[in-house]
Amino acid sequence: QVQLVESGGGSVQSGGSLRLSCAASGYTSSPLYMAWFRQAPGLEREGVAAINRYGDTAYADSVKGRFTISRENAKNTLYLQMNSLKAEDTAIYYCAARYTRLLVWWTLRSDDYVSWGQGTQVNVSS
Repeated sequence: QVQLVESGGGSVQSGGSLRLSCAASGYTSSPLYMAWFRQAPGLEREGVAAINRYGDTAYADSVKGRFTISRENAKNTLYLQMNSLKAEDTAIYYCAARYTRLLVWWTLRSDDYVSWGQGTQVNVSS
């Protein structure tokens, strides 16, 4: 019923930029928490950035200063602006959302997110 659809992935050279989008549908209100995760070949999924409904954000150390997460609640859309991309950013990027309140928001704990998109591939060449 809840659907998350990512878009904006592709191939870019090192130092370039991409903007990922995630459209949420199938629920009566905007998600309380949304986040981006990524998974590179042979590695576990890792949290990239998170944002709640009110604009509070959190970032993984590896992307601080380069990536910016934002959302447009009226459109139920999540964004990830990625600048100064590196080869190590190559991965499948997943959008995730949660619609119920948490007692404590751990921001990038994958188990807290119950709805997931299908992923979009980002390839960064050196």
